[in-house]
Amino acid sequence: MSSENPHNVISAYFIGPKSENMPDFRANITAILDKIEEARSRYQPDDGVFISEDVRKSPEFLRITGNFQQAVIKAAELLGEHSIPFWHPRYQGHMCTDVTMAGLLGYFMTMIYNPNNVTVEASPFTTVIELKAGKQLCEMFGFNTDSKNTDLPLSWGHITCDGTVANLESIWVARNLKFYPLTLFQAMDEGTLGFIANTFFVTTCTGEEKLFKDLNQWELLNLRSEVILNLGDALYNQFGITPEYLEDALKPFNIQTTGKDALERQFNVTKPTKYFVSQTRHYSWPKGAAITGIGSSNMEGVELDIDGHVCIEALERELNRCLTERQAVYAVVAVIGSTEEGEVDPLFDILEMRRRFQDKGLSFLVHADAAWGGYFASMLPRAVMQPGMPLKDGDGQHAIELVPSLPLKPETLKHMIALKEADSITVDPHKAGYVPYPAGSLCYRDGRMRFLVTWTSPYLTQGSTENIGVYGVEGSKPGAAAMAAWLSNQTIGLDPTGYGVLLGEAAFTSARLSAYYAALHLRQPKDSRGHRRYIIIPFNRLRMEKKGFNILSPEVDVGRELIWDFILQKTNEQVSKIPEAMEWLREIGSDLNINAFALNWYHEDGTLNTDLEEANYLTQQVVNKLSITSSTEAPNKLPLFLTSTQFEPASYGNCAQNFMKRLGLTPCAQDLWVLRNVVMSPFPTERGFIDELMKTFEQTIIDEVDNSCRPRNSPTANKIEFLLRGTDTVFLEFRTRFHRATQRQQIILAAELDDDVKRKYIAMREKNPDQDIGFISNDPENLEKLILAISEKPHPAVKGEIGIIAEEYMSPIPCTVTMSRVVKSSGLNSMYRDDHYPRHFMPFYLFGSKEQHHIEHMLLQAPNINLSSSISLDEKLHDEVGSRLADKELLILALTDYREQTMQPFPLVNDVKPINSANFFFRSGRSFEVEVYTDPKKATANGPGLLDGLGAPIGKGRMTLGQDVHVDVEELNKDPFSGIGPPDIPWETQLDQITDVLNTKSH
Repeated sequence: MSSENPHNVISAYFIGPKSENMPDFRANITAILDKIEEARSRYQPDDGVFISEDVRKSPEFLRITGNFQQAVIKAAELLGEHSIPFWHPRYQGHMCTDVTMAGLLGYFMTMIYNPNNVTVEASPFTTVIELKAGKQLCEMFGFNTDSKNTDLPLSWGHITCDGTVANLESIWVARNLKFYPLTLFQAMDEGTLGFIANTFFVTTCTGEEKLFKDLNQWELLNLRSEVILNLGDALYNQFGITPEYLEDALKPFNIQTTGKDALERQFNVTKPTKYFVSQTRHYSWPKGAAITGIGSSNMEGVELDIDGHVCIEALERELNRCLTERQAVYAVVAVIGSTEEGEVDPLFDILEMRRRFQDKGLSFLVHADAAWGGYFASMLPRAVMQPGMPLKDGDGQHAIELVPSLPLKPETLKHMIALKEADSITVDPHKAGYVPYPAGSLCYRDGRMRFLVTWTSPYLTQGSTENIGVYGVEGSKPGAAAMAAWLSNQTIGLDPTGYGVLLGEAAFTSARLSAYYAALHLRQPKDSRGHRRYIIIPFNRLRMEKKGFNILSPEVDVGRELIWDFILQKTNEQVSKIPEAMEWLREIGSDLNINAFALNWYHEDGTLNTDLEEANYLTQQVVNKLSITSSTEAPNKLPLFLTSTQFEPASYGNCAQNFMKRLGLTPCAQDLWVLRNVVMSPFPTERGFIDELMKTFEQTIIDEVDNSCRPRNSPTANKIEFLLRGTDTVFLEFRTRFHRATQRQQIILAAELDDDVKRKYIAMREKNPDQDIGFISNDPENLEKLILAISEKPHPAVKGEIGIIAEEYMSPIPCTVTMSRVVKSSGLNSMYRDDHYPRHFMPFYLFGSKEQHHIEHMLLQAPNINLSSSISLDEKLHDEVGSRLADKELLILALTDYREQTMQPFPLVNDVKPINSANFFFRSGRSFEVEVYTDPKKATANGPGLLDGLGAPIGKGRMTLGQDVHVDVEELNKDPFSGIGPPDIPWETQLDQITDVLNTKSH
């Protein structure tokens, strides 16, 4: 291999982005079909044919086969037009790419035979193939596969449909392993094994030799896994107890017979046993906990460090708490390649921590969720992955010295090498193994763990010795998946010269893309004023950032210039010969080929946007242009495919807050939208193709900044619109819109009308008491400046018209409105919102004059609902409120019988129930119990926390809504840019064509 060009080798594995290797693929398909024909002809050759030539020439036969051929052609045509081009280097979205020809051919040749790998009787060949595929993966991870090596446990692996099922199976094993000693204890105490109670000794977690019957609950729940797995052998060696007898003896008490709850009651286990996994966990973990009865709340997420790895200090705190409180732990999961960021959790440190806690009496399994990252173990030198070789802290650096071209970071390599000491590993061949779906897998370092979840199918087994279906969740499953995985593994090789080269080349591409994300905005074309338009911030911190410098500082920009000059302006061959450039590439990229990055943009005056919602808007617009968001879109029209994810504060915590700061945003409790790309194709490394992709990407960003972000944030982009309240004193309620950057405010103003206009307005109100009456300006207005000007004299006057709000203003009254006082002005940008809806009541601003009172729902979180109305209060409360409002005091009214948190979210359109219902709670004439408070904040205070310091109510009583009730969700929450997209593709029409062809009666 040393004399071969690695890229030439890799190019032989795939059909190719332009079907360059289709002649070879077609030849192999033909060869497979020939062999299938031979196999069918060879079986019982004396039987003769069952479909004669007369039948094949009959009109019915010809009609059906002719129609079917046309339907196949049409279906294939539709697939070609409407499938995502995973095979092309322009696809950089999810964990999807071109699959290897070996994987495709293995699946194709096997699916025609349709073996069912539930049992040997249904799949004598592919059962063996599945076991071989499991062995291949175990060897890649450094597990022992040599049955003659009795110093180490013998590993075992098998193919599952996906990583979700593999993770579920690992949870099932961990649960059963934890409770196995309780089952054995009960069988000694109440069952047929009492005769060994006084002579059967075991080693406790802390190394003490004790009679098994003398173990307390805590000791039983914390026996080390190797001790538990040796119990069967120990009973056989010491007492001659056969596996069959042991199974029968344990069955009445087994967790799979009685359930977990019965064992916990029997042994007085009052604290639920815990699972710990990073907050970047895949959704399959809480799902698996629910299915196995552990409970998703006991699948506890551990906080992240600022780089997205599980925080090892936080994990240690949780384990110390469990030790102190005597709360057992099933397992700790290390994510080896998180699906959003490609990060590798510190497995080496977790294993080291496990050893320390076992010495203190707390034992648990360590599982590696390497669904994405498992195949990257093929990049590790085989010398450091020898079974039984102890882990050392310097393993990562040693691996780099052995293979200088490796693009993985030393820390990542160290934790990848530690896979050989994990108890079980999930890995998906259909991800980084480039194998067709479905093909997940689970590998056990000690293969005896599979017996903990044995489930037989008596009608199928018939005494077979190796029926894979009895060991897992699945029953029937395709032997084709096992063949695809095994043949691809065997053809390419699970070592540094095989998959290691393939993934290494993809990793090189990933790192080069990371370099672009780090440096691209430094060289962007300036706008007409000479300002930058955008910044890209990679999730992974740059070298100077880690030394404490701000991401946009000159010191970090010096590093960007070096990245530009020594990586982005050099060919792959040139970069590979610059040691420092290779070191930068390792640092810049993610741990494993997934680049997460986020965007922000500059206003026309050169200031950086600080609002999270507007940065999210840019990301959403870019990803809408570069991904398929609807089944009606045409994939072949997109020049580049990316995807997005969201960093939720509840999951990402300080990690998300830090990322917001790096983007120049004000941190808040809202989700941060993040772009990401998964790099699997080995082909962008050639011909400077990455440069072409980045030009497309950059132009998309520039277009969205110029045409969307800046215009929608212009302070004079929109006319201003208000609802009118009151007749003795006129008040204006601003028509808030969450999806309009300059209208994301809740504003209530006192206003003045000239006498003639006021008279006409009052007449309109009296004639239309139940209609919304509004004011709209003639021209766009700078709302922010307008609010500031109200505190000055003369008060600002705005020209416009008053009318009944319908599709357009009806019976408009031209007027000039003078804004005389700010009753309330509160920003509603993401940074100003609470992190939850009000929990104990539903709050409203209460404003008005001595005699006329009005309410408007406080908007403290999004999405939300507009609710406002004139109101009447009972006499005592009316007088108290009236005197305060006459003194221009702002009050807060709370509906005490309605808790807003329980009612949210309301429907997002007005014409669905309960919004458009005669029974909707907020309607004219409806009466409520209320409490009234003094507003503790200034009129211009922003949130969050506008209800903090509310104090005691100044009065309680009943409120009744007037006729002018206003209820709206659509205008408040509607995105004005939604619904814009390509015209619908007539799917129904095209699919009906296939149906019509198949149903044609003549040919």
